[in-house]
Parts: sequence; C-alpha cells; structure tokens
Amino acid sequence: MLSEKKSKTLLDILKEQKTMKLKGNIYHYTQIKFAYNTNRIEGSKLSEDETRFIFETNTLISKNEIQNIDDIVETANHFYLFDVMLEKADILLNEELIKEYHKILKQGTEDSRKEWFNVGEYKSLANEVGGKETTKPKDVEKEIKKLLNWYNLLEVVTLKEIVEFHYRFEKIHPFQDGNGRVGRAIMFKECLKYNIVPFIIEDSFKAFYYRGLSNYEEEKGFLEETCLAMQDNYKEVIKKFLS
Repeated sequence: MLSEKKSKTLLDILKEQKTMKLKGNIYHYTQIKFAYNTNRIEGSKLSEDETRFIFETNTLISKNEIQNIDDIVETANHFYLFDVMLEKADILLNEELIKEYHKILKQGTEDSRKEWFNVGEYKSLANEVGGKETTKPKDVEKEIKKLLNWYNLLEVVTLKEIVEFHYRFEKIHPFQDGNGRVGRAIMFKECLKYNIVPFIIEDSFKAFYYRGLSNYEEEKGFLEETCLAMQDNYKEVIKKFLS
C-alpha cells in the first residue's frame, strides 16, 4: 500500500499528473515503462528510448533502418489505453470495458483492416497460446461472463485474485490478438481500484511470466511470485517519486 501519510491514492496521483502533463513524474515514468515492456513481451522491436521519444514528442527517430509501423501505432495506442484505464479504474470490470481496451489497442493497425479480426469484439477464429488450445470462439462470451461473475462477486480482492483472473482470462484468450496486453492492463486497473500496489511485467521476466501462465494449474504460486517480484520493483518507483 501507499504510505499512510499520503491522503491521496496512487490512482489519484496518476490522474492528477496526467492532467498536469509534466515530465519526470510517476505518471510519465509508468506510461513509458508499461508501454515498452508490455509491447516488447509481444514482439515489438522498439527500444525503451524510442518508446520514450514517441510519448514525449509524438515522433520517432530510430537508429534502426526499418521499423514495423504496427509497433509504433500500438505503442501510441497503449499510451491512450493507459489514460482511459486511469479514468475508468474505479468502475466494475465488465465486458464493455474489456472490449474497449482491445479496440483502443488495435485501432489503426494492419489487423484492424481485416474484417475477420473483429477489433473490439471477441475472436471469430480459433487460436492457441503457448501451444495450448484456448476457448472456442462460440464459447468465449459465455466463459467471459462466467469469469466476470466469479470475480465481481468476490467479497475480498487481493493480488492473488487479480492474478488468478489474469490466468483465467488468458486461458480463454477472447480476442484474435492483443490478449496479453489487454490482460495486463486489466491487472493494473484492478490493483489501482483496490488500492493495491500495481506492477508492470518486465520484458526481462517474460520467461518467468510465461512459465507462470503455462504451468498455473501445477504450480499456482509461480505466477503470483513473479507478479510480486514486479510489484516490489514498482514499490521502489513509488518511493523514488512519492516519498
């Protein structure tokens, strides 16, 4: 939790700093770190410096001769997704919001120009993750409703429940692509909603994160421990900017 000396929550501070549009604060730091790492996990080739430059100047000067346009678009989209997530962090998690996250993330990408891709809607074609089958398209809506019903009826939500939601969400894999990034944004939102220190899964921990998801049923604690390690890192960020 944030220090008891501070009357404002982290969510309050992030929203306030977003409005101020100043550099060198925790909002500025989080936008860059979150967008860089969550996209890098999914294969983006942009460096952290390039991600920072896009956020700060809305332009890109790259040392690489070739950049994938979708990497740039999805980075800019994630900045906006983070802002929307902050503004709606307090509301009850629901299907409309989850679909909105996906639509924001994928708008303007090559995928958004494919009719079958269904940007902002559940997948129409079967997919898999880590070599494992996911929920069939015809069953996605039913399974997401079931997942949300379980989660929203919990009397107490801790990091453990947020991590379990993430695993179940990724197992369903409701969208054609972008599931991991939407799922990680949901975790950040829910941490803020319940005044739990949030976390960013760092690309350097990708192997641990994937192992935690892949082997969740056999070793439930591994994914949670990975998230706790990332939470410890973000606690240091809080100390740096807000102590």
